[in-house]
Order: sequence, then structure tokens, then C-alpha cells
Amino acid sequence: MSSSTTVRTARRRTLRVAAAALTAAAALTLTACSGSDAAGTKPGGQSDAGMAVESSGTGSSAKEQGSDAPPSPPKADAKAGTAGKQSGKPSGGAHAENGGKAASPVRTQRLADGISTAEISKLGDQRYRAKIVARGSVLATLETKGHDEGLDANDMFVTLTLDGQVHSWMGGGHQGPGTFKLAGGWTAKVTKVGELRYRAQIIGHDGVAATLETNQHDVGLDANGSYIVLSTGGVISAHE
Repeated sequence: MSSSTTVRTARRRTLRVAAAALTAAAALTLTACSGSDAAGTKPGGQSDAGMAVESSGTGSSAKEQGSDAPPSPPKADAKAGTAGKQSGKPSGGAHAENGGKAASPVRTQRLADGISTAEISKLGDQRYRAKIVARGSVLATLETKGHDEGLDANDMFVTLTLDGQVHSWMGGGHQGPGTFKLAGGWTAKVTKVGELRYRAQIIGHDGVAATLETNQHDVGLDANGSYIVLSTGGVISAHE
């Protein structure tokens, strides 16, 4: 082999070794860059996510959810609650105010004895209350509950009708048992049925029109414009 051939062969071997070295170096560089990017991307993403969670105020919620704890209430609810407080309208306030029976403004009526008054208020449909007041004291209370009411107040008789009308008169009582003629052309047949318990059949031209019965309290009736009271003591009185 000549010397020139030997030199060319050595050069080729040197070029091949250099190329192989360059290839290996490039591969190492790519591997290092890939590993660095991968390592940098994952931790960086996790760190950024963790910061985002904490700054949004839900970091603790995420941790609590992981430990089976219920999440904290959303902020929208808190704002709604604040708005409710600022409005000054308590929930269910209307129902609390109207829960009881509201009475109408009281009207006052002088009674037959010239001393007592009736303070009358409406409680509902065909439901009225009348407080009998004398010298600042409430002597009795009448209240209609589907029927007229009556009272014998020391020989002053008072009725309260379903339409809220009060009628009063003095005297004219009959002591039962017995049968008595009443104002308005009525006849009352009064019988005793027990202790402080009397019954009165109100009889008209067509027979028995109504029945009153005391049960430890006086009773009253509006009989077509004739007002009748039967007391627990068996006294009956009527007035037109």
C-alpha cells in the first residue's frame, strides 16, 4: 500500500469517528433537553395549579374534599344572605305578624244602664267580640262563634248578633221554669235540665222556631228583630 493510500484511509477513519462523536453528542444534548423540559414542565404546572387553588380561596376546600369533609358554602350564598340582612325584611315576617287573629278597630257603644259600654271588634266573617266595660273594668266578654250571644248583667240584658250589632235593655225578665209571653209575639217555654242549665223553646205562630240552652253561660238570640236572652239562672227576657 502506498503512503497516499494510507493517508486517505486514516482521514476517512478520522471523519467517521468525528461523525459518530457528533451524533452521540447530539443525542445526549436532546436527551438532556428533553429531560430538563419534562422535569421543568410537570413540577411547574403542579406548582402553578397549587398557587391558583390557594389564591382562589378553594385550596382548603380541595383539601377538605380529599378528606371526606363537606365543601365550604359558595360565595354566592353568602352574598344573598348579606343582601337579605341589608334589606331589613326578616324571612317569614309577614306570616309572624298575621299568625294570630287580627281584630278590626274597636267601636264603642253606650249600653242601657247609662254606665257601661260595649267595645266591639270584628274577628272574622260573622265573628265579633264585645267587651262590656264599666268604670274602666271589663265585666264580661261576648263573642259570636257561628251563633248570636247574650248576657244578663244584673238585670241589664245584652245581645251580640252575628253581624256585630249590640242591643241592650233593662228589666222585663221572667224566672223559669214556666211558659212566658215575650216581646215580638213570641212565647218561651223554659225548663230546667241541670245545674245552671236551662232550655227555652221559642215558639211562634208556626210552632218552635228556635231553642236556647244555657251550659254554664248565658245565651242570646236575634229572633227576626226581637232580641232574647236566657240566663244560667233560668231568667228569660226579650226586647224589640
